[in-house]
Amino acid sequence: MISKDIENRIVKYFTQSADVEDLDVLNNWLGEEKNQMIFKLYVKIHFAINLAMNDPNLDKVRGELIKEIRNENKAKKKIRFLSFIKYAAIAIVFLSIGFLVKNNLFNTTTNEIVVPREDFITLELGNGEKQVITEDGTSQIIDNAGNVVGGKKGSQLIYKGTTGRYKSEFNTLSIPNGKRFGIVLSDGTKVHMNAGSSITYPTIFQEDIPRKVTLKGEAYFEVSPDKIRQFIVNIQDLDVKVYGTKFNISNYSEDDEAEVVLVEGSVSLSNLMEEGGIDQEVFLQPGYMGVFHKEDKNIVNQKVNTSLYTSWMEGNLVFRNVSFENIIQKLERNYNVVIINNNNQLANEKFNATIETKHETIEQVFKYFNKVYQIEFEIVENKIIIN
Repeated sequence: MISKDIENRIVKYFTQSADVEDLDVLNNWLGEEKNQMIFKLYVKIHFAINLAMNDPNLDKVRGELIKEIRNENKAKKKIRFLSFIKYAAIAIVFLSIGFLVKNNLFNTTTNEIVVPREDFITLELGNGEKQVITEDGTSQIIDNAGNVVGGKKGSQLIYKGTTGRYKSEFNTLSIPNGKRFGIVLSDGTKVHMNAGSSITYPTIFQEDIPRKVTLKGEAYFEVSPDKIRQFIVNIQDLDVKVYGTKFNISNYSEDDEAEVVLVEGSVSLSNLMEEGGIDQEVFLQPGYMGVFHKEDKNIVNQKVNTSLYTSWMEGNLVFRNVSFENIIQKLERNYNVVIINNNNQLANEKFNATIETKHETIEQVFKYFNKVYQIEFEIVENKIIIN
């Protein structure tokens, strides 16, 4: 059984009257696997009533479904519920695309396949030596003096808690596009690294000085509390000062802004101004996001749904009011492919989308573009070109 509130929001979705708040509530509710099964049943029933039972001819049903989806989008531009129907992948959690694919409703004749580049996770040691980190098996991390300071276990590096025993060195862990990886620092802090990111950190945190790391890209931190040594994440011209907490940082070089989303605990954002500039420090409460504008170095904060910014750890890309150009950047990063967009009108338009990268290939994403909304694309030498 589900609550009357959830049931009403599902009905609003199917009747095209759901607003952004309804969609966010449904998104959170669908975070539990049992709720996904309930929702998929609603989808199947709705689909059967509106299409399948009206005509047993599957080819005709397929055509009617595509036509209905197009009409829904044209008639409801004001809300544009999950416009991934128009410009992104159809998410399983909202439209049960698994059900549609199973019944071959989005079959396509193209056999072109994009083969992502195979890049490797690397670890740069204190002496400048770089090691490839394989994604299976185990290995050891050895410092310049020959001491074992950590090792690889599963999908993460784990450093020993050896404060003061050995001389500290700086290591840099780099995660290429198309991969995610984790690290446990010597103080027990857990860092979940997203694709196209790197982190530089000491192998051992020294006593009586702040614990400081440098991040490029995106990572989710679970910082181990320490009343004496503050934890600081540096991202270019910004320091994120931490007081034992869970938060997400996104700071890719191509972005005009850096985002810090606080899930639990307390953090502050401090801009590092040049001499003569105005220093600014902004404290965040749980459920808020601090945004650092790189050009003017100004910091603002706003209340957000934190799950939208941490869903990448489960392999989901969730967009809310995001430009298609930015969506393409994230698709390139997560699938490790090259996408060339020749449709200038499409680039700056903003949409909502949810994509399950674990279940949907990049070919499926763009087949949806083509079949559902006639977005033309071609695959040339492992590049996707949008026309």
